Amino acid sequence: MIRLVAFLFMLLPSLALAQEKLVLGLSQDEVSITATFTGSELLIFGAISRETPPPQNSDLGVIIAVAGPNVPVTIRRKERVAGIWVNTESANIDIAPSFYAVATSGPLSEVLRPLEDLHHAITWDRVVRSAGQDAFSTTEFSEAFARIKESSDLFQMLEGAVALEDDTLFHTAITLPSNLTEGPYRTRIFLTRGGQVIDTLDTNIPVFKVGMERWLYNLSREQSALYGLLALLIAIIAGWTASAAFNAMRR
Repeated sequence: MIRLVAFLFMLLPSLALAQEKLVLGLSQDEVSITATFTGSELLIFGAISRETPPPQNSDLGVIIAVAGPNVPVTIRRKERVAGIWVNTESANIDIAPSFYAVATSGPLSEVLRPLEDLHHAITWDRVVRSAGQDAFSTTEFSEAFARIKESSDLFQMLEGAVALEDDTLFHTAITLPSNLTEGPYRTRIFLTRGGQVIDTLDTNIPVFKVGMERWLYNLSREQSALYGLLALLIAIIAGWTASAAFNAMRR
């Protein structure tokens, strides 16, 4: 009996944490890529529903992670050999999101425990995977890859970018660059207490080409010969038009 009572007391904190649930909202449920697409801003907002008053002995945190489709990547190291820059070591990355953004309601070290990160694979280092590559396991290759993505706004670490009001409402804005990869963008929201994940939400946001951009993309993939002839024809017409305009101006 004493053991049963002790076990129930041990469960009380986790039962209390389980009373808090995420409710998600999105400013848009899809992103359309057109010929004039220059980027977009995705507003993510939501609320925290409770059945009981929140605990007072631990801090609440919200983490939002948006990941684009995975693409294979090869990272190469360049070194100067005999006065010439050449590729030396390389690492093949099997799983790497084409876009990845993590926004938090506070410093990452305060809202997420390392073990929780390991379990849920939230941060960049946990998301990227490279099977059988010792080179990529080194910090140097990992940081170099992150810098490459960050320079193109394809990797964003946004600590403190999630506004959390009265421990109930939260919202953030994720900037999507113009060079997006088409496909589903997985959006995960994590609710934490004292760095421990107590609830999660997972949804996908479709990102796809539309209009003329979509037609040309499909044509290049499905009928490459016709696409090549069409591109050549457009180039000839454009060149002839420019030449005719130039001659008219000279007259």
